[in-house]
Order: sequence, then C-alpha cells, then structure tokens
Amino acid sequence: MARVYNFSAGPSCLPEAVLKRAAAEMLDCNGSGQSVMEMSHRSKEYQAIFDNCEALIREMMNIPENYEVLFLQGGASSQFAMVPMNLMNKNNKADFVITGQWANKAYQEASRYGTANVIASSKDKTFSYIPKLDSATFSKDADYFHICMNNTIYGTTYKTLPDTGDVPLVADISSCILSEPIDVSKFGVLYAGAQKNLAPAGLTLVIIRKDLIGNAMDKTPTMFNYKTHSENGSMFNTPPCYTIYVAGLVLEWIKKEIGGLDKMKEINEKKANLIYNFLDNSKMFKGTVVAADRSLMNIPFVTGNDELDSKFVSEAKKAGFINLKGHRSVGGMRASIYNAMPVEGVEKLVAFMSEFEKQNG
Repeated sequence: MARVYNFSAGPSCLPEAVLKRAAAEMLDCNGSGQSVMEMSHRSKEYQAIFDNCEALIREMMNIPENYEVLFLQGGASSQFAMVPMNLMNKNNKADFVITGQWANKAYQEASRYGTANVIASSKDKTFSYIPKLDSATFSKDADYFHICMNNTIYGTTYKTLPDTGDVPLVADISSCILSEPIDVSKFGVLYAGAQKNLAPAGLTLVIIRKDLIGNAMDKTPTMFNYKTHSENGSMFNTPPCYTIYVAGLVLEWIKKEIGGLDKMKEINEKKANLIYNFLDNSKMFKGTVVAADRSLMNIPFVTGNDELDSKFVSEAKKAGFINLKGHRSVGGMRASIYNAMPVEGVEKLVAFMSEFEKQNG
C-alpha cells in the first residue's frame, strides 16, 4: 500500500528519512548488535544516543547554558501539575491566558495548588483569536505567567509574547516546537509533548531555567520534582529510550537535511500560505481563525454544512489524505502540517480541495 498524507494533530507523521533509518537500525544500532529498544539505559551505548539528542536540541534551539533540558514522561498534561508544584512556591499565585482547551486545563490544574488568575480569554469567540493583553492587568507578584504558544485544536498562535517582566513566562509549545526559531531566554519554562514535531508519543521535553529548580512544594511527589530529574540527568528512572533515540534522528534531519530552524520556518510558511491563500479565495471553504493569529502548524476550516464537511473528510480519506476531521469539540476539518509534512502533500491537498469545490459547489 502506498503511504498516505497524514494530517493528524498528533501523533503525527514523521520524516520518511527518519523512519527509514530507524528501520535500518532496528536490529543493530551503531554496530552494537542490538536494537535501541533492548539497550540498558545505563549502558555507554545508550548514553551516547542520549547525549547526542540533548546536544542537538541545545544546538537547534540555541538553548543558553543556564537552562536544563529534561527528558520526561507523562505528556504535556503532566506539566499542568508539575509547573505549579515547582514554581507556585513564593506567593502561591500564577496568571493564565485561556486560548483553548489545553490552556484551560493548565489553568484548572494549577488552581488546585494556589491562586490561578485568568488574565484574558478568547472563549467568547470559540478561541478563534489570541486576546490582546494589557500588562497593567498582570499580577506583579505572580510566581509565573502561563500561555499555550500554539493551539492545536483551534489553530491560533502567539505572534507577540506577553511582557511579563521579572515574572517567569511558561509556555506549552507542544504543537510548535522546532517549527521556527524561538528565543528560549524569554522563558522560564518551555515544555512539549513530542508526538507532533519531535518524535513518537512517549517523551515530554522540558527546558527550564536552572534557578527555577529546587523549590518544589513539600507535597510534590518525587517524580514530579524537577530537581529529581535535573540531579539524575533525566535518568532517575528508565526514560522513554526509543522515543529519545527517534527524537535524535529527527533533530539530525532538521540540522542536516533541512538546514536548521530558519529554513524550517520558511518551509512551514510556504505550506501554510498554500492553504490559507486557497481558503481566502474559496467560495466553499473558509478558515475559522482571525488572520493575524493563524497558526503555521494547525489549520482548521469548514464549509458551513455538516453533511458537506463529512463528505469531504470521507472522500479525502479515499484519496489518501487522512485525519482531516476537526476536533470533536469544534467539528469541521483541520489540516495539521507539522515539520514532517512535505510541501508536496500540501500542494496535493489544495488541489483535491479545489476539485472537490468544483464537483460540489
């Protein structure tokens, strides 16, 4: 069977070059005579794989030396609790901007451990925009300020970061990590589930400024304390070994085949513009996001007719374009065009959409 074009919001497609290399090394990785899946995480063979992955993520994201890179588990959802348990430790207060389901879940979880203030929300218009923020409304004594950088379900993204002053800015970057350059120094904590742009599901990456480690609440479980993982090189327990290995392959692909994050951004902008330009000129399809806040990664769109939406998703699947159905909370369609989606896949999708409009308009 020919490979399909997978527009899933996650787990998502991986670069074919990475899949082929992983397949070639499945039984014998780097001459070790064993699969990475079989390696002891305490072995020198696996430590070399781990160190290479960390070095690449530091290089690709230009991570300053005063930041730790932690390879954890539990998904980004685990960070909804880990962040407040480790950071909400001075004034027991944090600020939140609610731009979708995941931002709201982070807010709700944090409210269990202290005072969680909603600074702004875009719920009034189904999270179709990023709220304008007034720094005068920020809590000056907040322990941190939380945002979800890119909203997978609703297709919005921050183009301008909030100026939080001395308050650490914390961001969920699960669906935009490695899609373009980011100034890590502007954040206290960045976290991401790997299953969209970095690797298969199972790895949670945390990039945290070192001075924010070591002040966890007394009730914090050992496994939820950043210090536990920092002091043990992310190997307090067995890490998601194979996922970290694949992440290293993806990072090598970005570095050697793409040419870094500046080039990755150019490609992602080209892909996104192909779809947005079509949507802006279509009489059948329309995007659901305010133009100024459109994501490069997740593009939701509708026809305005539920039956037509269903027909489109069904026929698209038959044509080899899968996982285009929108999230159950919003309906319609969504094309997630993460790093591994080739330009060719987007071009073919747009051509299919154009033909569908001619046949059903």
